[in-house]
Amino acid sequence: MGWAKEHNSHSMTSDWTSQHRSQWNLYQLLIDWNGFYPIIPWKALPVHLKTDKMPYMSPISQHLFIIFYATVPLALHQAYSSLTGLTVGKFSSFLLYGWAYLITAVREMLLLRRLIHKYGCLDGDVHGRDGIPNTGARKVLFGPTKTAFFRLALAVFITYDSDTSPLEAMTDVSCWPVSFVKLCLYGITLDLWFYVYHRACHEIPFMWKYHRTHHLSKHPTAAMAAWADDEQEVTELVIIPLLTFATFWSVGLPLGFYEWWICSEYVVFSEVIGHSGIRVHVIIPSPISWLLRLCDAELAIEDHDLHHRFGWRKSFNYGKQTTMWDKIFSSKSPRLESRETNVDYEDIVWMPIF
Repeated sequence: MGWAKEHNSHSMTSDWTSQHRSQWNLYQLLIDWNGFYPIIPWKALPVHLKTDKMPYMSPISQHLFIIFYATVPLALHQAYSSLTGLTVGKFSSFLLYGWAYLITAVREMLLLRRLIHKYGCLDGDVHGRDGIPNTGARKVLFGPTKTAFFRLALAVFITYDSDTSPLEAMTDVSCWPVSFVKLCLYGITLDLWFYVYHRACHEIPFMWKYHRTHHLSKHPTAAMAAWADDEQEVTELVIIPLLTFATFWSVGLPLGFYEWWICSEYVVFSEVIGHSGIRVHVIIPSPISWLLRLCDAELAIEDHDLHHRFGWRKSFNYGKQTTMWDKIFSSKSPRLESRETNVDYEDIVWMPIF
């Protein structure tokens, strides 16, 4: 998208899908050919009043989705090593896990699209979801690819050991308790650094221009999760993960590659669903979601949706994995549609795998 400028020239106008295909650019054609729509533009969504009861997404179904798609590249990696007796080098692992990361994110977006057309979106009685901007098709198309491979490049460089296969790493039962602790703490730790940076972008005047483009979307979709200028991308794809790695290392809990891979699949799941706007009460999954809920520190997708809808310079709900840091630093906002009395916990929605 380019580097941030003092005067933002990006536009959220999105009417290209109503124009004749002969007027579409190459990236718009590619989006259409691949069906890369987070919401089908010509298909109406169900509309609900804010007082209508909201269904609840099963936490188990979210964990199953994450574990299934996280396991696929691990199984392919292990199968290759076992059948050939060869190790998978750094570049090959970068390609394998990078493509797996990307395919999982896209698959999640398309499965959520199916649910969105059944259950509708938050604030749907007032405003529709933002479409892919006329000038943003290239960014929307290639943003997830950049995210996937930048994150994998960093993780492979720092943590990957080609001499250790997934099976060798995971059959060491003595490491399981420590690996579980890392999985529990990863989202919270990552979110601390994200919270500091994110709140600074909103409240320190000279930093706002680096985050402003992302906030042009007031009703985002999963395809807009990577809608940002280059400075924001560098921070979120490199600096914050590095600080997270360093934090774990400094307390004697260095992350191995396969541990990071499982953690990262939880993160990407939350980033995609957190921008989807689906009108289902979804609590961002974590092995300690139950504990976060006891502390009123869990993150629902409406929390980040409200951050986009009403936040500009001064905002709230800065966390993207939990609301722990928002609660501690008094920046948590009440929910509107997914407040506790408006959620129907008997109406359970399952996150599909296929």
